[in-house]
Amino acid sequence: MLTYFLCFILFSIGVYCVLRKRNLIKIIIGLGIIEYAGNLFFALIGYRTEGRSPILTQDQAIKNMVDPLPQALVLTAIVIGLAVTALMVAIAIRIYEKYGTFDITKINKLKG
Repeated sequence: MLTYFLCFILFSIGVYCVLRKRNLIKIIIGLGIIEYAGNLFFALIGYRTEGRSPILTQDQAIKNMVDPLPQALVLTAIVIGLAVTALMVAIAIRIYEKYGTFDITKINKLKG
């Protein structure tokens, strides 16, 4: 139960970064923290204490297997998250080249 609470705290830190920070790079880092908190949560859902890998053999009974589906979903989410993060960094670099700042309040003032 403590680990789920720590995932929630990590998620809350990411939400704080996204909502309160005005620097684009800090916002991207906050989104990354949110993503990692979600991935950690899904990996913890599939975890079992003293669990074994889900490989069936003829001499072993099916007892206390780890669920492989959350692990597969997390691996897919990591790849998609990496692509999204790379896209956000590329957009932030283009914004910096055009406006000369990462501060979103100054960028909104330059809009026109």
